[in-house]
Amino acid sequence: MSELSSLGYVVFSVSDLARWEDFAAGILGLMPGRRSPGMLGLRMDELAQRILLVEGHDDDIAAAGWQFDTRDDLNAYIEKLAARGIAVREGDRELAESRQAECLYVCDDPNGFTHEFFFGPTHAPISTPFHSPLLKGPGFETGRLGMGHILPVARNYAQSLEFYRHVLGLRVSDTIRDSHTVPGATVDATFFHTRTGRHHSLATMAMPFPRRLHHVLVQVQDMDDVGMAYDRCVKAGLRIHAGLGHHPNDRMFSFYVETPSGFGLEYGYGGIVIDDNAWEVKNYSQLSDWGHRPQPASH
Repeated sequence: MSELSSLGYVVFSVSDLARWEDFAAGILGLMPGRRSPGMLGLRMDELAQRILLVEGHDDDIAAAGWQFDTRDDLNAYIEKLAARGIAVREGDRELAESRQAECLYVCDDPNGFTHEFFFGPTHAPISTPFHSPLLKGPGFETGRLGMGHILPVARNYAQSLEFYRHVLGLRVSDTIRDSHTVPGATVDATFFHTRTGRHHSLATMAMPFPRRLHHVLVQVQDMDDVGMAYDRCVKAGLRIHAGLGHHPNDRMFSFYVETPSGFGLEYGYGGIVIDDNAWEVKNYSQLSDWGHRPQPASH
């Protein structure tokens, strides 16, 4: 069945590669990978690249890479998009090489970045296994679930929901309509999953925000790694968008820190995996059960 398997990678356009590398390796526990002029790959597992940093001025998301398990699945998906009149273009060898993928296709998102549909992620050499000196536990929660999730802000909420659900073919996990957390505003968010079941690989909401991307998630396999990462952020004087807390829908224990590009990064543990045969879509009335309050920066 030609469905998205997982969010395999993300690409960010960043203005300060050196600062990003320090943040990724020294705060988050990611592993620097492949380098080329103006680009740096970041590793989270046995794959050669899960996050690609490309030198640029946007300081925002540039692309989301959606993985397929087989070339046939990818081809069938692209044919389905083309039959619906979606403008899909094939990525050239140079683009595929930069993404560390065997082949890929590209289409535009209504919110100003691109989606890349790919097959054949590159594995790192067995001689250079993933290792992070910062992590206490076994590492990041990736594998079949992908690299994490993204939350792009919707320019037009109805149009975005239509695109993510009926064009990309993502499955609705649940919704949150919260009129209490943000003073004077109602937060309306929808969460989507792929067939492998990470609670959400993409979510979107309509809200004022200076970037296309509100935040990206990386998830660890040991709860202590969340607390230790939080302490590193505080010690480094980084801006905490939201302190330690817990979400009611995906049951993620996490905090949010500002990246060197200005958008947020959620660092979490414990998100659930959806079994579509037993899943019930629900609407929640609050973004967090507890916590996730803004914290003043410490210097």
